[in-house]
Amino acid sequence: MPIFEYVCQECKYEFEALVFGRDKPKCPKCESKKLSPQLSVFAVSAKGSSGSASSDAPMSGGGGCGSCGDPRGPGACSLGDMD
Repeated sequence: MPIFEYVCQECKYEFEALVFGRDKPKCPKCESKKLSPQLSVFAVSAKGSSGSASSDAPMSGGGGCGSCGDPRGPGACSLGDMD
């Protein structure tokens, strides 16, 4: 059951919907079926058998944490001091 993200073209409400088979989603706010699908962002864990990241999986982020600038990468500010 894939989850899709939409924006209603009538009332501009943004929402997610489970879509079963050939069902057509409708806006939960105004019930319009005039929807624009949105690109979803999702997390993927790419672990090899050794527990390290797979060499053919792209590394996401590639920089400091977007919240605090920690050079260890996104989310690092919630890790605490690793010393």
